[in-house]
Order: sequence, then C-alpha cells, then structure tokens
Amino acid sequence: MSRILMLYASVTGNTEELAVAIAEMLQKYNHEINMKTFDADAIDVEEFNKYDAVLVGTYSWDDGAMPYEVEDFYDELEDVDITGKLVGVFGSGDTFYLETFGGAIELLGERFVELGADVLPDWIKVDLEPDEKDFARCQKFVEELNRKLESMTE
Repeated sequence: MSRILMLYASVTGNTEELAVAIAEMLQKYNHEINMKTFDADAIDVEEFNKYDAVLVGTYSWDDGAMPYEVEDFYDELEDVDITGKLVGVFGSGDTFYLETFGGAIELLGERFVELGADVLPDWIKVDLEPDEKDFARCQKFVEELNRKLESMTE
C-alpha cells in the first residue's frame, strides 16, 4: 500500500468530481489517500516527502490562468526537492478559450517537470464537466500511477 497526497482546487465542482473519481479508483488498489483542497486546507510542500506520490488538480481561469489559491503552492515548489517524486496533474477548463484551454494544468505539469519530478505522461484536461470518456482517461491515469508505484516497491 502506497501513500498518496491529492491536492485540488475547484470552483464549479468539476475538478473536485475528477479528484473524487480518481480517489475512488485508487482505493481499489488499497492505497492510502489524503485529500486536501487549496481553499480550505493548509498545504505545505514539505509534506511531499511523506508520500509516495502526489496528485494535483486545478481548474483554469478563462484565459488559462492559475487560480489565486494555487499560486503560493506553485511558487513554494522551489523550496522542496521533488526530484524523482511521482506526480500527476489533472483538472478542468473551458474549450471556449481554445488557445489557453487548461493553461493552469499545463503550468503545473511543466513546473513539476522543470523541478525533476517523475510526472505521469497523461495530464488530464477536461472540458467543463467530466463525461464517460474523461472517467475512462482517469482510469488509465490511475492504472499508470499504480504500475509506477508497484515498480517502486519491487
């Protein structure tokens, strides 16, 4: 059993719906999941070292901007060594803003890559409310995460 920290920001409930679905899928593999929201819980990047993997979900503002409640976290990532830390990113946006769709998800994913994390290759970006295809992608995301976690314990 691995320990997973899941952090998310959700204003309309779409990213929260993804987070809950991913957590439920992970529980089938008997992982311990600690879920926190950026707007209600204290988030300390130093906690990363207590977990085998970290999943971060966010929504994107209309022009792809990072939500204000995630900005400090984004900046504080420099304060901790996450080299090799298994990380996944997911979230929602609006394809009405096609050129910047899911921009905050991209910013987070790129930041984790820059800092040397082992980032899952599929960054889940959902157009508004998740549908069946999105949940199928979440399942693949979870399977890849589980595969990597199992290989870490071998």
